[in-house]
Amino acid sequence: MATWPATSEGHAPLSTLDPAGEEGRAVLAHILAEALGAPVVLREVVALSGGASSATWRLDAEVGGSGGASEARCFIFQRSANALGLSRRVQAEVMRRAGALGVPVPPVLAVPDPEARLGDSVVTGFVEGEALAPKWLRDPAYAAARSALAADCGAALAKLHAAPLAHWADLPLGGGSGAELLETMFATYRRIGLDVPAFDLAFAWLRARMPTDPPRCLVHGDFRAGNFLVNPSGLAAVLDWELPHLSVPEEDLGWLCVQAWRFGQPLPVGGFAGREALVESYRAAGGKVDSGSLWTWEVFGNLKWGMSCLQLADDHVSGRVPSVERAAIGRRVSEVAADLVHAIARGTL
Repeated sequence: MATWPATSEGHAPLSTLDPAGEEGRAVLAHILAEALGAPVVLREVVALSGGASSATWRLDAEVGGSGGASEARCFIFQRSANALGLSRRVQAEVMRRAGALGVPVPPVLAVPDPEARLGDSVVTGFVEGEALAPKWLRDPAYAAARSALAADCGAALAKLHAAPLAHWADLPLGGGSGAELLETMFATYRRIGLDVPAFDLAFAWLRARMPTDPPRCLVHGDFRAGNFLVNPSGLAAVLDWELPHLSVPEEDLGWLCVQAWRFGQPLPVGGFAGREALVESYRAAGGKVDSGSLWTWEVFGNLKWGMSCLQLADDHVSGRVPSVERAAIGRRVSEVAADLVHAIARGTL
């Protein structure tokens, strides 16, 4: 059994372990063994490509043995790269509850305690699939998946949104009406202090249109191409649960249609479907949506992506989080500015 030293009172916190290092591997093997109820030997820890908010590793392991047959299995270890979004412990609980509703998610196996020195992290099962959207959007091997994705995404969101607010009441989740979410975003814009005329236009346009209705469901908050695994049959798992909050279904549906998530493909829903197909699939799965407000939420989503770019650039320029990746994403503010002007002027994007 692997052990790790706890921080003693009066001493500085111990450094976070490298999951690929000898001690990190021992701790992960111990955590997996406890979660699975069987001996675990880690054969390899492989760093995978990750986003701005997470670092991800694949854990290749032998499970079992000690007199019995062993089985080669893979797992995923993810660690937060910053303090933005919900803690991994809360994310893991949201994932568990979403999975119980029928949303396809990776199975949560463990959330390491602070004493494990693995940072804000989670260990999940491995799900076969392709996360790189430009690949599954273009590769002929995923043609059937692309045809199925509107129905799969509509059904997954309908199941998530169907849960009453009481299902999430004990979790520390934010949210608010559309108007309140817009004002929160505007406060961030003012804090950064950089004027982008197209953003000023979008804030003014949205302020007159965002609904004031209170939240009625939990939304994923980042449900889009690039944040789910796709196999040759369709949607395999919904990933990246850093941003769930209380809102209305139209926010998730509009976000899925944002220009940036089409990856150069002409279809508005993630590059793989039309808006009507998504709404029909969502309703066929029992979801209730105000299609009249979807365009407003789509414009909101494009502005939210622009604000994300602006904030990532500010993280780098301010020195809070020096990062070439964040600086590069920050340059995309100009793309979003052009999209917003086009959307507001023409009523489509």
